[in-house]
Amino acid sequence: MPRGGQWAIALVLVVLGFMLSMQWRVQQKVAAADVTVERVEDLTQQLRGVERERDALTKEVADLRTQVQNLANREAHYKDLAGELERLRVAAGLVPLEGPGVRVVLDDSARPWRPGENPNAFIIHDEDILRVVNELLASGAEAIAVNGQRLTARSEIRCVGPTVMVNGVRTSTPVEILAIGDPDTLERGLRLKGGVLDVLELYSIQVSVEKRPQVRIPAYRGSLQFDHARPVSE
Repeated sequence: MPRGGQWAIALVLVVLGFMLSMQWRVQQKVAAADVTVERVEDLTQQLRGVERERDALTKEVADLRTQVQNLANREAHYKDLAGELERLRVAAGLVPLEGPGVRVVLDDSARPWRPGENPNAFIIHDEDILRVVNELLASGAEAIAVNGQRLTARSEIRCVGPTVMVNGVRTSTPVEILAIGDPDTLERGLRLKGGVLDVLELYSIQVSVEKRPQVRIPAYRGSLQFDHARPVSE
């Protein structure tokens, strides 16, 4: 083969090699570019997933905060209800109470009655106890018990034969009346001139009044059932 042809073939081969090399490099760059685009798309999808998860967690946190606030409000409401229930139990006499007050003891007269005197006037009656109780209430007594029986709005004090019934329980003399309140005020109310103690002493009924720094009143133990009364609907 002539030398000119060999040079031509060599030149063609060089050009072809150069073109193949350029094609390979272009393919590598394209492949690299494709990988980069795929990576970017993948990262974009991951970012969107993280953002969705973040939004979901943010909503969950907000929901949890709302639940916590609702529980706190409910707990405060329950505490208010519990406090109101306890106040109602105290007002109804269903819990024992203690505090300063007075102890009053009434007993039948120890003086023999004279001819012509009514012997019933010298023993303790329900009205005598009621007078003392009313005077204590008027003087600010907050709780009262008669011979261990807590007085409430449903309590009764009445004579049954020679004995006195309190809350349906038979009692005997001496009658002990405990009252919680300001001791000085309660004693002054009982000792008013012409008041309940003066009337009792006219018949030689034995009366003692003792101020105490601490008086304990038991809870009401009777029935609270209402058979006929119903709340009024507004």
